[in-house]
Amino acid sequence: MVFKRMLSALGVGAPSVDTVLATTRVRPGGTLTGEVRIKGGDVDAEIEHVALGLVTGVEAEQGDDEHVGVVEFFHGQVMGPFTLRKGEDRVLPFQLPVPWETPVTEVMGQPLRGMSMGVRTELAIAKAVDKGDLDAFQVAPTPAQEAVLEALARLGFAFRSADLEIGHIFGVSQQLPFYQEIEFFPPPAYQGQINEVELTFVTNPGGMDVILEADKRGGRFGEGGGDAVARWQTTHQDAAGRDWAAEINAWLGGLQRYAPGGHGGHHDPHHGHHGGVGLGGVAAAGAAGVAGGFLAAEAVDEIGDFFEGDEED
Repeated sequence: MVFKRMLSALGVGAPSVDTVLATTRVRPGGTLTGEVRIKGGDVDAEIEHVALGLVTGVEAEQGDDEHVGVVEFFHGQVMGPFTLRKGEDRVLPFQLPVPWETPVTEVMGQPLRGMSMGVRTELAIAKAVDKGDLDAFQVAPTPAQEAVLEALARLGFAFRSADLEIGHIFGVSQQLPFYQEIEFFPPPAYQGQINEVELTFVTNPGGMDVILEADKRGGRFGEGGGDAVARWQTTHQDAAGRDWAAEINAWLGGLQRYAPGGHGGHHDPHHGHHGGVGLGGVAAAGAAGVAGGFLAAEAVDEIGDFFEGDEED
């Protein structure tokens, strides 16, 4: 997408900026490349900086209410101060690292409904900052993540939905202020025992944590229900060669032999966490402590239009 917006603070004749991505598909830990193209206005302008940020929509719970906001989870400067001459064309190539924990936006080549990522361009001039340029990109799973997703598909799990939750998973080394939950309907063999299964990846350069949470169906009077959680830690190399279908199937089968919350011998990331907080256990500060923070309401509207595919010339 090529998106042009004049700096509103300077009015007609101000510099304009376009960002063009060389590729719109990347894996976690990969690199986005492209160019920021700036067109000089009617007069010389002192550019303070050109920067790029990665943004996405995230859900946060506050009491009984759930809010969706936009979080910038990576920010990098493309170029520092320089003078843009009248009518000058300036092209700034960039390489933008994509964090390993970046959520995926597709599974088995199919887009995840509601999951969108964007690159936001920031041009600062005369104490005004324009953050209007947004370019969409897709995030494909790593080979290690694909191995787990393919195993769930072989077991007959069907994709239900995906979202991003503000917070940190207890006991997991996590860098970003949110995590992804990919929800699946169970196959017929488990439909009388499990309502759904949620999958979360927390990935780093050396490997990843794979966290599964099963919503167990209770009996007639609610007994035996609740959530069961399993966690695997693995390197990228080992993950690609593991028999995930067998391991996941064994864990699910073992749920019936354990009390609610039992985990078939796997480590429970909730164990020892006071207050019984579930997979989305968050710091007391909640969304207020998020690095980068939620953007203003008008930005939420803007990103909503962007994720729906609106384009402005």
